[in-house]
Amino acid sequence: MSDIQPTISGFISPYGDYNLRNTQALSGVSHIWQDFFARALAEQSGAVLPESLNFPPVDIESPVEPTVGSDLLAHIVSQRECDVKDNEIRPPEPLFLPIAEFEMDLADKPFPPFPAEEIVAQQKQQDFESGWVRPIVLTAGQPLPEAGPAPQPRPLHLPVAEFELDLLDKPFPPFSPEELVEQQKQLDFDNGWARPIILQNLRLAA
Repeated sequence: MSDIQPTISGFISPYGDYNLRNTQALSGVSHIWQDFFARALAEQSGAVLPESLNFPPVDIESPVEPTVGSDLLAHIVSQRECDVKDNEIRPPEPLFLPIAEFEMDLADKPFPPFPAEEIVAQQKQQDFESGWVRPIVLTAGQPLPEAGPAPQPRPLHLPVAEFELDLLDKPFPPFSPEELVEQQKQLDFDNGWARPIILQNLRLAA
């Protein structure tokens, strides 16, 4: 492939016909690949055939009758007489898992009860820690101070909007006289002209 020389179309080289050299190089590479594929195909075909079918070549000019055909027929007959077993494929059966709430055998076994002597010993240890060890540890060996008077409950004064005027909504600013006159004109127009026409149209449509 190193012999391939790039040339520009329309350019005549004074040193030789490089197109011819390129063609010769490519044809040589093509022959190499063809030989490689032919060898690989031959090796693959020989490996695929089973050993029982690799019969020796037949000598046609030999006076002895060839036995390749009879051997092949015997092989075919033996293959046909093989005991073929059909494997029945069944769909998977549903899996019923046991539920511990209904299968009491699957529930955790209860722990054995404590004996009476161990319960008494545990109660004594708890009384000792609660009545002697715990107060000493919390007070660090100091005497307990006397409890002072507790804070007295006091009434909770919640703000009431009816009495706290600062909590009420701020009043809207009053309308100007010009805006009041304009609103009155629109109201008179609606009541005197638009409303009767709409009511009459509704009566006719009904």
